[in-house]
Amino acid sequence: MTPLPTGEEEIWRYSRAADLNLSRFAPVVPPIGMVPGTPVLPTAALDLLDRVGARAGLVVTCNGVVATTELDERESAAGVRLQAVSTHPGGEEMLGHASGSFPDEEVDAYAALADAFATDAVAMSVPRSHEVTRPVVIVHVIGAAGGAGAGAGPAPAAFPRTVVRLDENAEASVIELLVSGDDSLLVLPTVELVAADGARLTHDLVQQLGRDAWQIGRLFATAGRDATLKSFQASLGGSFARSRTDSILTGQGGTAQLLAAFFGDEDQMHDFRTLQEHAAPRTTSDLVFKGAVAGTSRSVYSGLIRMRPGARGANAFQTNRNLVLSDGAHADSVPNLDIQENDVRCSHASAVGPVDEEQRFYVESRGVPRAVAERLIVLGFFRELLERVTPAVGDFVVAAIAERVSAVTDGSAS
Repeated sequence: MTPLPTGEEEIWRYSRAADLNLSRFAPVVPPIGMVPGTPVLPTAALDLLDRVGARAGLVVTCNGVVATTELDERESAAGVRLQAVSTHPGGEEMLGHASGSFPDEEVDAYAALADAFATDAVAMSVPRSHEVTRPVVIVHVIGAAGGAGAGAGPAPAAFPRTVVRLDENAEASVIELLVSGDDSLLVLPTVELVAADGARLTHDLVQQLGRDAWQIGRLFATAGRDATLKSFQASLGGSFARSRTDSILTGQGGTAQLLAAFFGDEDQMHDFRTLQEHAAPRTTSDLVFKGAVAGTSRSVYSGLIRMRPGARGANAFQTNRNLVLSDGAHADSVPNLDIQENDVRCSHASAVGPVDEEQRFYVESRGVPRAVAERLIVLGFFRELLERVTPAVGDFVVAAIAERVSAVTDGSAS
């Protein structure tokens, strides 16, 4: 039996995972004979879909089970597949392809649970040289809103899973949303992204779970020769929200852009762990994670750049910046390097601190109230990052953060 991780392990250092009582939760089992219908989407999902506008496809899952799928006829005719992994041609073979690129990484107990209890998965594949011009949206509805129902007994645990594979020189954009009500729940999502040689894959994942949710997620990404992978994550909800991202560049000239934004207040904790692995020459990775914490919330970022033998001429950049908006909030930032090759270039930067007083004074000196000045500075802090992501997703995240910042700054000003 795989033991539960502890804070003594480096990859779990600073974490609150030891506070998680697994006995409170039980996997959601779909009712026998359930016929998936069209679920009622939460307001956040409707808002995101409205911002996206025209789309190539939509998948809705309820507690990890695929409920509905739709795909534009032109994409289907071109060979694009978007469906449950059980019905996707070769779908079972797609599972584990990206995660299998990291054979040296130990499987922890939560990853083992996700593998054991996942009842379904969303599988998307794009054939060689085909471009999906509009985004595909995947909405994961978790908890009572997804049909689990409230009441006595264990809280629901869900294990949503997504696997995306782009063949050579294909292009696609995928947007995922994890959303729930305020129920107590456990979510262990897994995402696998594969960009073959010359492919261009953009993946955006927005987590907007309720305040009593625990999330421990994994994302695996691999990019081949001259492939481009763009990944963005936004962590907004949850009591404890952890995301571990492992990316590897396996072909010469491959590029990975890893971005994330998070905002914590009250007693939330956002926990990010990343691996930027270079296994081929002249590859490039660029990571920028930005977040803000208020109230008594906490955040932790721990990232590793690893240059494997054979990665000559590779470039890796890692930046983590954190705003601390109250005396009770706290952020940890731990960048790391593992260099096993010569002729490579690596840089990392981290910063943790409050809103710059000179910036605030400058804005206030123009007649702007203090709370409004702080709000503008915080939004400006995120704006530069969010301008680099899919516009509809960036706008959605800006609006969500703006609402949270307003609540925090108005409360501090009162």
